Amino acid sequence: MLVSVIAVLSANDALRNSAAASAEGQMSLDVASTAAPESLQLDPTFPAIPIGNATSEGMMLEAMTPQGSQGFVVRGTVDIDPSDPPSTVDGVAIFADPPIDLTIVCPGDAPVGNAQDVATALDVPGLNAKGLTGQNVAIGVMDNGINLTFLSTALGWTPALDTGNSWNMPGSGGSAGGYPTDHGSMCAFDALIAAPNATLVDFAIMGPGGGRLSDALAAYSQVLSSWAISGSGGGLSQYNAVVLTNSWSIMNPAADFPPGSPGRYVDNPNHPLNLMVAAVVRAGVDVVFCAGNCGADCPDSRCGATSGSICGANALDMVLTIAGCDTTGARVGYSSQGPSIAGMYQEKPDVTAYTHFLGSQAFGAGSADSGTSAACPVAAGCVAAIRTLTARGIDSNTVFGALRANTGASGTAGWDADYGFGIVNPVAAATSLGL
Repeated sequence: MLVSVIAVLSANDALRNSAAASAEGQMSLDVASTAAPESLQLDPTFPAIPIGNATSEGMMLEAMTPQGSQGFVVRGTVDIDPSDPPSTVDGVAIFADPPIDLTIVCPGDAPVGNAQDVATALDVPGLNAKGLTGQNVAIGVMDNGINLTFLSTALGWTPALDTGNSWNMPGSGGSAGGYPTDHGSMCAFDALIAAPNATLVDFAIMGPGGGRLSDALAAYSQVLSSWAISGSGGGLSQYNAVVLTNSWSIMNPAADFPPGSPGRYVDNPNHPLNLMVAAVVRAGVDVVFCAGNCGADCPDSRCGATSGSICGANALDMVLTIAGCDTTGARVGYSSQGPSIAGMYQEKPDVTAYTHFLGSQAFGAGSADSGTSAACPVAAGCVAAIRTLTARGIDSNTVFGALRANTGASGTAGWDADYGFGIVNPVAAATSLGL
């Protein structure tokens, strides 16, 4: 059967040209001029993505430019048995390209508290007193698009939105700030609770019919280019920091290649998406992921299992992975628990943030901002607030380490499977960093 895959091709002029054009917003590939086996049916709407030599050692910045890269990721379909996929097709390495899922859940359950309660629990006035408002920090919302008109009404003021550096997958059905009110608008609202002066950047990696892992990979490549490769002081590099909030996951590994496959995603640090996320973090971008909604007490119906459900990029050691609690500090039953899937970093989640409160009401009057989908941008806003005054050379590990080491009480000392290291406490973390 025809299966969507991510493939890695050796460099040629058509791939270099496509990658260079995509950095300027032209999302296309000249399939006729691209040297690829006939068995790989290339997607002409998906640009070539520089990926060095597709190893963690070979993805340094100098190897990630269109002219310097040895390999390029493309998207296409191949006729294979998905239950027993080959590692290569006619000499070309292939990797899984499963659908990605939003992690909202329980929209009918009554909210516990509201956004003001979240702000109080985070001590946003304490952040403001330190000058930590998110000023000159970009928050990239990796989701299904933001509706700025709705967001302005929900907030009571109009947040900054950088349309020039926003990005959308082909066929997403909208433009920056103009998407239907949905999950992405909720995430944007929640990120601004702790960092109201941050600038939103709209990365619509999912459209009305969802998205694929390759769409996230393309968006991360755009971030890397705009922040660290393009130069000239423009793009995302104009900001003091960039924080990416990701309220999506692979809820059911059955959508992936089977266990043991070299092209599998969920437990493979060397999958191209995981390599790209790592490259973005090494370049100085802070990446925050939700833990997922496959907790043992109340798993989402889409979950394949509750054990080892934190997987893929959500389980990388260099990202901050967020569990969920309500405004009273009680863990929400759908919040995925650790340890993460075998083969990935085990001590996930890292910390817990607030969810299931009356916030944006993006899903209707009285609806909760719920799931680890809401907890993730709440925590990302805390990171953005801290980043207001941190030096650009301070890496993610330092900031995330401060958040892990300075949490609110979760009932246990050290890491545990439910809360990670505890409930996020941005003021304490900022103080530990000398802010």
